[in-house]
Amino acid sequence: MTKRMAVILAAGKGTRMKSDLYKVMHPVNGLPMIDHVMRAVEQSDIDDIVTIVGHGAEMVKEALGERSQYALQEEQLGTGHAVQQAAEQLEGVQGNTLVICGDTPLLTSETLSALFKHHEETGAKGTILSSVIDNPTGYGRVIRAEDASVSHIVEEKDASDTERQVQEINTGTYVFDNQALFDMLSKVSNDNAQGEYYLPDVIGLLKEAGELVQAYPMADADEGLGVNDRIALAEATRIMTQRINTWHMRQGVTFYSPETTYIEADVEIGSDTILESGVSLKGQTQIGSHCHIGANSEIVDSTLADHVRVTQSVIEHAKIASHADVGPFAHLRPQADIGEGVHIGNFVEVKNATIGKSTKAGHLAYIGDADVGENVNIGCGAIFVNFDGKHKFRSNIGDDAFIGSNSNIVAPINIGDRAFIAAGSTIVEDVEDEQLAITRSKQSNIEHYWDKLQKRWKEAEK
Repeated sequence: MTKRMAVILAAGKGTRMKSDLYKVMHPVNGLPMIDHVMRAVEQSDIDDIVTIVGHGAEMVKEALGERSQYALQEEQLGTGHAVQQAAEQLEGVQGNTLVICGDTPLLTSETLSALFKHHEETGAKGTILSSVIDNPTGYGRVIRAEDASVSHIVEEKDASDTERQVQEINTGTYVFDNQALFDMLSKVSNDNAQGEYYLPDVIGLLKEAGELVQAYPMADADEGLGVNDRIALAEATRIMTQRINTWHMRQGVTFYSPETTYIEADVEIGSDTILESGVSLKGQTQIGSHCHIGANSEIVDSTLADHVRVTQSVIEHAKIASHADVGPFAHLRPQADIGEGVHIGNFVEVKNATIGKSTKAGHLAYIGDADVGENVNIGCGAIFVNFDGKHKFRSNIGDDAFIGSNSNIVAPINIGDRAFIAAGSTIVEDVEDEQLAITRSKQSNIEHYWDKLQKRWKEAEK
């Protein structure tokens, strides 16, 4: 197969974003835009990739790593000038080169592969990825010759009335014969109002040289969206979300309200799982099959096994074993490891703790920096006291232990198997297996207290 190369244009700052963050680093469904582009390029049988960087170069390199070579465009003098910066890596190489912008996160590998195939099969020196849209206002039009090849590209301000009626537009993505590309780039002029070197001028130069130029209209016009401001960023996120959600539904996941459910690009979900409205699944989250994720739950970088139920809760960097249930209004923080069949109820917070099989914490508890055994009951209001103001300490709770309501478990501490902690106790010393620990003060009942209280109030009013 003919060698395939790619140049990704990612040097512009993106002033219309009005942001301190470099444009192509703005995320769409959990990935920087440039990463979406890179993934599509990588999956299109590309042999060599060169990313053109400028503003925020180090940030882009950190995001893409060794997946690409890099060339620096120190001055932003137009798209043609940007591609020229890849000459050191690509000039003179035989093959075809894709030129794609780093702010087009919706382009798919299927479309890019089809573009390459069309270019290779027609023998064109240049092929434009085009799109047919209902309202082409503001876009450069692709004007076809009688044989259906490309005659020229015309910008709207320069188009005739007839040309303005054309609905096929230039998306700014191209495939070129690599040697022809760099030959023509050397001839591109900057004789224009901006004093820049424009990549589309290569199309005109190829035509002047009598070379064949083709256009390949993509099947889905949405893919061509370029993100230049926050409005386009929101639209790209909407379309990407719809694409991701549709894919999961086709894999057997039920959505109560797909238009209100947000899922990021790398999330995995098993079949027969149900997602209610308002759910957000982010990062590297993995959810098993037959799970039920309740409305308005947020799960980030977490792993849920099969048959887990989550009700209106926040889960981040946590693990949940099968048949466990969480919520409502629970918060699993980083390194929470919830065992099989565990119940974490309303307003329970777990952080950096392992919770053994079939343990229950029904409500209003904080379990931090702890290793809790199996079949433990953690009562309402129990607090694992783990911090002395400078250091964190761990608590170890044995199997079948009972932690009474409103108890304070002051770490570092060990509580044995089948041990009982009486309600309202503050436990500061280890408790052995099957012991009862109680630290309540003696109760005193004062007779006729109401009469004494009323007398005190009357005296205060005098």
